[in-house]
Amino acid sequence: MNNPSSWGVYVQVPFCQTKCTYCNFHTGVVSRERYRPYAEAVCREIEIAAPAPSFTADTIYFGGGTPSLLDHVDLSNILAALCGHFDVRSPEVTLEADPETITREKAAAWLDAGFNRISLGVQSFAEEELKSSGRMHRRIDIFSAVNSLRASGFRNISMDLIAGMPHQTASSWADSVAQLLVLRPQHLSIYMLEIDEGSRLGRESLAGGSRYSAGKIPPDDAIAEFYESACARLAEAGYEHYEISNWALPGLRSRHNLKYWRREPYLGLGAGAHSFDGSKRWANAHDSSQYVAAIEKGTLPREQVEAITREQALDEELFLGLRQLEGIDIARIECLYDVRLEPRLAPLLAQGLVELDGSRLRLAPSRLTVSNEVFVELMS
Repeated sequence: MNNPSSWGVYVQVPFCQTKCTYCNFHTGVVSRERYRPYAEAVCREIEIAAPAPSFTADTIYFGGGTPSLLDHVDLSNILAALCGHFDVRSPEVTLEADPETITREKAAAWLDAGFNRISLGVQSFAEEELKSSGRMHRRIDIFSAVNSLRASGFRNISMDLIAGMPHQTASSWADSVAQLLVLRPQHLSIYMLEIDEGSRLGRESLAGGSRYSAGKIPPDDAIAEFYESACARLAEAGYEHYEISNWALPGLRSRHNLKYWRREPYLGLGAGAHSFDGSKRWANAHDSSQYVAAIEKGTLPREQVEAITREQALDEELFLGLRQLEGIDIARIECLYDVRLEPRLAPLLAQGLVELDGSRLRLAPSRLTVSNEVFVELMS
């Protein structure tokens, strides 16, 4: 691996209590007896994959899935193994958690273990929306979870909402945003519902069916209006909109996720985790049983190893960079890749899809809701 100054470390926990209807991730519902062997395998992978002593990391992110399902002892052991094998400095250490899995005792144990940031899977404050999507928590659980986290000492909490969930209306969306602002997390994410064949809801919707409340998904223009209304309300509340789907109070942006958008290196651990060292990408096997079996044999279950070409790297600089509201420095990219981008960008500028301020290129504010379409045209 290359040896840049600072890496991010991602730990994948691919287990959930239920599979949400809109989920297109490689996660599954398994017996709790499989949790500890998996956690032990991650600790073993850390030992096998431990880089040179000069390797430093400043962000650690436990994602999934639902990492908060693991026993706090197992989470603590994984974090201790990371800190024991890597040079971890001034870390931002995030744990994804679902509201119904949080108690004050568990939160206190997480804080003692070294976690200092919680990403809370909220999605909605509307009971009907939560039930129809298969979420286990209810509105009251969100408030209870936040109270437990703050009482235990957590001062950096992120929450997320999904615009476009089945049964969502302008009124229910406005209420969800209002309740979010009442709780005032330090960071928040708003995602627009993805309709694709990777989820049960997506497949049903594309087939024109009615299962999973597929017929109750709001139309695209309504989803765009929900997102844009949230943008305005969050700006008024003092949140900085720094990436298409992400907002933060000043100084509290997600340091770990910024590494992805800035093409900084990160090491993925666990089943299905992805890694990037600046010149190549690779992933671990998705199946958690295969992953554990490989680790028990002392081998790294890596697959999909891909060397990044100069052209791919340039494309990534553009579409990942444009996800950030501050945009990208065209002069820097042209110098770094020895290219002229004017011919490629001229059609987008002419259509008002992007804006150029000096050498700084940004998505046009009115095009954030159709960013994927802009990126497709940019890559064509």
